[in-house]
Amino acid sequence: MFVRLRNYFIAGLVVLVPLFATLYIVWFLFDFIDSILRPFVTRFFGYSVVGLSFLIMLLLVLLVGAIVSHTIGRKWIEFFERTLCKIPLVRVVHSSIKQASSALLMQKKEFKRVVLVEYPRKGAYVIGFVAGDSAEEIQEKTAEHTLSIFIPTAPNPTSGFLAMIPEKDVVQLDMSIEDGFKTIITGGLVTPTSKIEKSMQ
Repeated sequence: MFVRLRNYFIAGLVVLVPLFATLYIVWFLFDFIDSILRPFVTRFFGYSVVGLSFLIMLLLVLLVGAIVSHTIGRKWIEFFERTLCKIPLVRVVHSSIKQASSALLMQKKEFKRVVLVEYPRKGAYVIGFVAGDSAEEIQEKTAEHTLSIFIPTAPNPTSGFLAMIPEKDVVQLDMSIEDGFKTIITGGLVTPTSKIEKSMQ
């Protein structure tokens, strides 16, 4: 009986902790952005509207996204970033945040599937992300069908190295790109299917 209650309690935590953490982060961002833009909204409209500043922020993000989707807008943003990155401290912060956001937001678009690669010794495996087939010259010189595989480091997936590995030496996985990144970022603490999830199915 005690074991069953303990399993129920753990299963409840697995569901509620990420849910409450997500809601808290969303609310924190909402309140933070709203507190910054509220004075400007109040000055413009003459009164404060809860959530209006957050809506304006969302529209601003969409507007910037539309601008950078075109060549001219992209060049202006790149010019602004180059100018900004001439400041030493700003360059480090901006570069780190941009790399992290790119890895998390663009991962589905850039990588095709998750694989296991035998490294750094026989019998030990690391998670890798297939970017695609290697260049034709590489396949011709090696006489192998090789894959370009990005092998990230944990817990920071923005760093790592690129390996050209024969497809026959790669273990294919069914997990999604998102689950692969979750496993790396959490250092293996979060896995695609845990024993608790299996018992609940």
